[in-house]
Amino acid sequence: MLGEPEYNMNELFAQLGLDNSDEAINQFIEKNKLAKDEKLVDSDIWTDNQRMFLQEEWKKDAAWVETIDELNVRMHPDA
Repeated sequence: MLGEPEYNMNELFAQLGLDNSDEAINQFIEKNKLAKDEKLVDSDIWTDNQRMFLQEEWKKDAAWVETIDELNVRMHPDA
């Protein structure tokens, strides 16, 4: 029987189909900093499927919401 998934940054990146190593996550965030007024899901860095996942999980206040919020904060260094 499978346990509950871990809702952390590494697993979020895996769900998004991205390299989920700590180094790759840090590089991705550093490379894709967002402007203060740019919404995470409006960025052109996401595929349609990635964007949809982020939006749906955020809207339903799912288990991923805290991790998505952490990603949002880390990608907005000037906010």
